[in-house]
Amino acid sequence: MPTPEELYKAANLERMSVELAPHSPDWAKRAVEESARLKEAVGGTLVVVHHIGSTSIPIDLMPLVQDLAALDARESAVRALGYDWYGEFGLAGRRYCKKDDPVMKKRQFNVHFYQFDNPGVQRHLVFRDYLRAHPAIAKEYEAEKVRAAALQPNDVLRYNDEKNDWIKRVEADALAWYEKR
Repeated sequence: MPTPEELYKAANLERMSVELAPHSPDWAKRAVEESARLKEAVGGTLVVVHHIGSTSIPIDLMPLVQDLAALDARESAVRALGYDWYGEFGLAGRRYCKKDDPVMKKRQFNVHFYQFDNPGVQRHLVFRDYLRAHPAIAKEYEAEKVRAAALQPNDVLRYNDEKNDWIKRVEADALAWYEKR
């Protein structure tokens, strides 16, 4: 997996600070609205859009598509919605896009497109569902995010790296929980 420096350089992307916020009920509404915009832009290849974020701004969405090649053909339509398109951005089989507020210069949405049958999809959804089903672990995740943000306040990719060990540990628990259901 590429280092944060390699990703920043390859994408010609500036470092972005980490912004955490308490959960907002507005996020679900905004996720639905943005999902509808993505559906219009991407068209018939879109299967579903999952809201996978929790306590960080921006809102994280995971649209699943029938075919990545068909999605790639719609790149200009996604860009027309105000998104920057970064391709795989370090994860094979993903198409990563971000959308910033043009006035405030703050990130609004992270979008992680995957083909519907990509094995990584289940991992994301199981992790999200596990946190929803286990509020105490969700609180631990909030604490982990605060810890990571304190260590890496000015670099969102290093912040992600900082919390990665915790996520991988809990992800294993989540997958075991899912298999027992």
